[in-house]
Amino acid sequence: MVPASGAASRMFKRLYACMLDDQAEADREVTQFLDKITDFAFYPALTKALAEDEYDIGQLLADGDYRTIIRYLLTGAGLDYASLPKGLLFFHSYPDGPRTPLEEHMAEGLEYSKDQNNTVHLHFTVSPEHKERFIARAKATEGEFIQNGNIKFDISWSEQKPSTDTIAVDMDNIPFRNADGSLLFRPGGHGALIENLNDLDADIAFIKNIDNVVPDKLKQPTYLYKKVLGGLLIDLMERSFRILASIESGNMDGTATEEAITFAREELNIHFPKGMNFFSLEDKRDIILDKLNRPIRICGMVKNEGEPGGGPFRVTDNAGNTTLQVVESAQIDMDDEGQQEIIQQATHFNPVDLVCSLKDYNGNKFNLKEFVDPQTGLISVKSKDGRELKAQELPGLWNGAMANWITIFVEVPIETFNPVKTVTDLLRPQHQ
Repeated sequence: MVPASGAASRMFKRLYACMLDDQAEADREVTQFLDKITDFAFYPALTKALAEDEYDIGQLLADGDYRTIIRYLLTGAGLDYASLPKGLLFFHSYPDGPRTPLEEHMAEGLEYSKDQNNTVHLHFTVSPEHKERFIARAKATEGEFIQNGNIKFDISWSEQKPSTDTIAVDMDNIPFRNADGSLLFRPGGHGALIENLNDLDADIAFIKNIDNVVPDKLKQPTYLYKKVLGGLLIDLMERSFRILASIESGNMDGTATEEAITFAREELNIHFPKGMNFFSLEDKRDIILDKLNRPIRICGMVKNEGEPGGGPFRVTDNAGNTTLQVVESAQIDMDDEGQQEIIQQATHFNPVDLVCSLKDYNGNKFNLKEFVDPQTGLISVKSKDGRELKAQELPGLWNGAMANWITIFVEVPIETFNPVKTVTDLLRPQHQ
């Protein structure tokens, strides 16, 4: 499952400002972009778009006419990249033509999301205005990845549900109204995608961001560690299922109960109530059943090398329960010196590399909405038509939306994490 609905506009923030203000020479990122423009996978398409209107990109560069080049990259005059989602941009160059992140995920799927019938299962969450372009691109290129007639792609698509939109308010907490007087509703953030994940009919699902892809020559570490995470998930699922089936059948004696508690504590990081040693055997089994009969997520984590993002932490709630959680910086009170110290000592951060179990020990789908912590939503400050507003974001997909899952953190190598946040990230060696 690949969240792919986000617009690429933030990738081009500095270029957009240059196009409006003609400040190319004063901006390091813009200068780097122009100096290395031939190294981008979209360079041939940009050259063609300019040529169709009788512009020569070489001459434009020589004349210092950067605004025209950027305008043809970002607007409808040319490639319109500022309006497209990241999944449809040309990221990587190959001898037979450039690839988008959509296609790179298709290439990855051949390696670790192919079933025993040689069907590659992929699911993308997309915005409605771009859905048809995603489908067309996938259909046009899927043949390139099929080495023989026995392999086929099963690609499904979904959109963020309008029912998960949240009402915006102004800075005085009064409902925000558009110019025509209507109330403003905004998408509830990627936490709304728990609904989309809940709709999938799958035993396990890999979750990965759309922009974390590399060319084929660098994919091997990703393939290996996807299988590591998936293999660990299946092992823990099977061991948990045996315990749960034993409880259900009534065959779990005292020794087996203590072994199940040890497994849950040491292998699954589950905390049990204080004084549980004094509980009756029946009460212990009931608690084990409650703690184990939950979806499991294995979260790959990379060593902290200065990239922004959330990280793996132990979190204690108001009732004193301690669990493993992926925590974003926006959830932390940075005015608290104790919390600041914890953040500064953090060794790892979250690259969004998850493998999730979606069915219980009887093969029934979990209702994932039952495991959301609604208290972990966020309020962010945005703007609309030049006016500031407060926007409520639902608990994030891998944060509060999975807060009550069983969680395991596994270190994965930094080579598996190569996000593209700005256009010049595509100049890094990993994307060349």
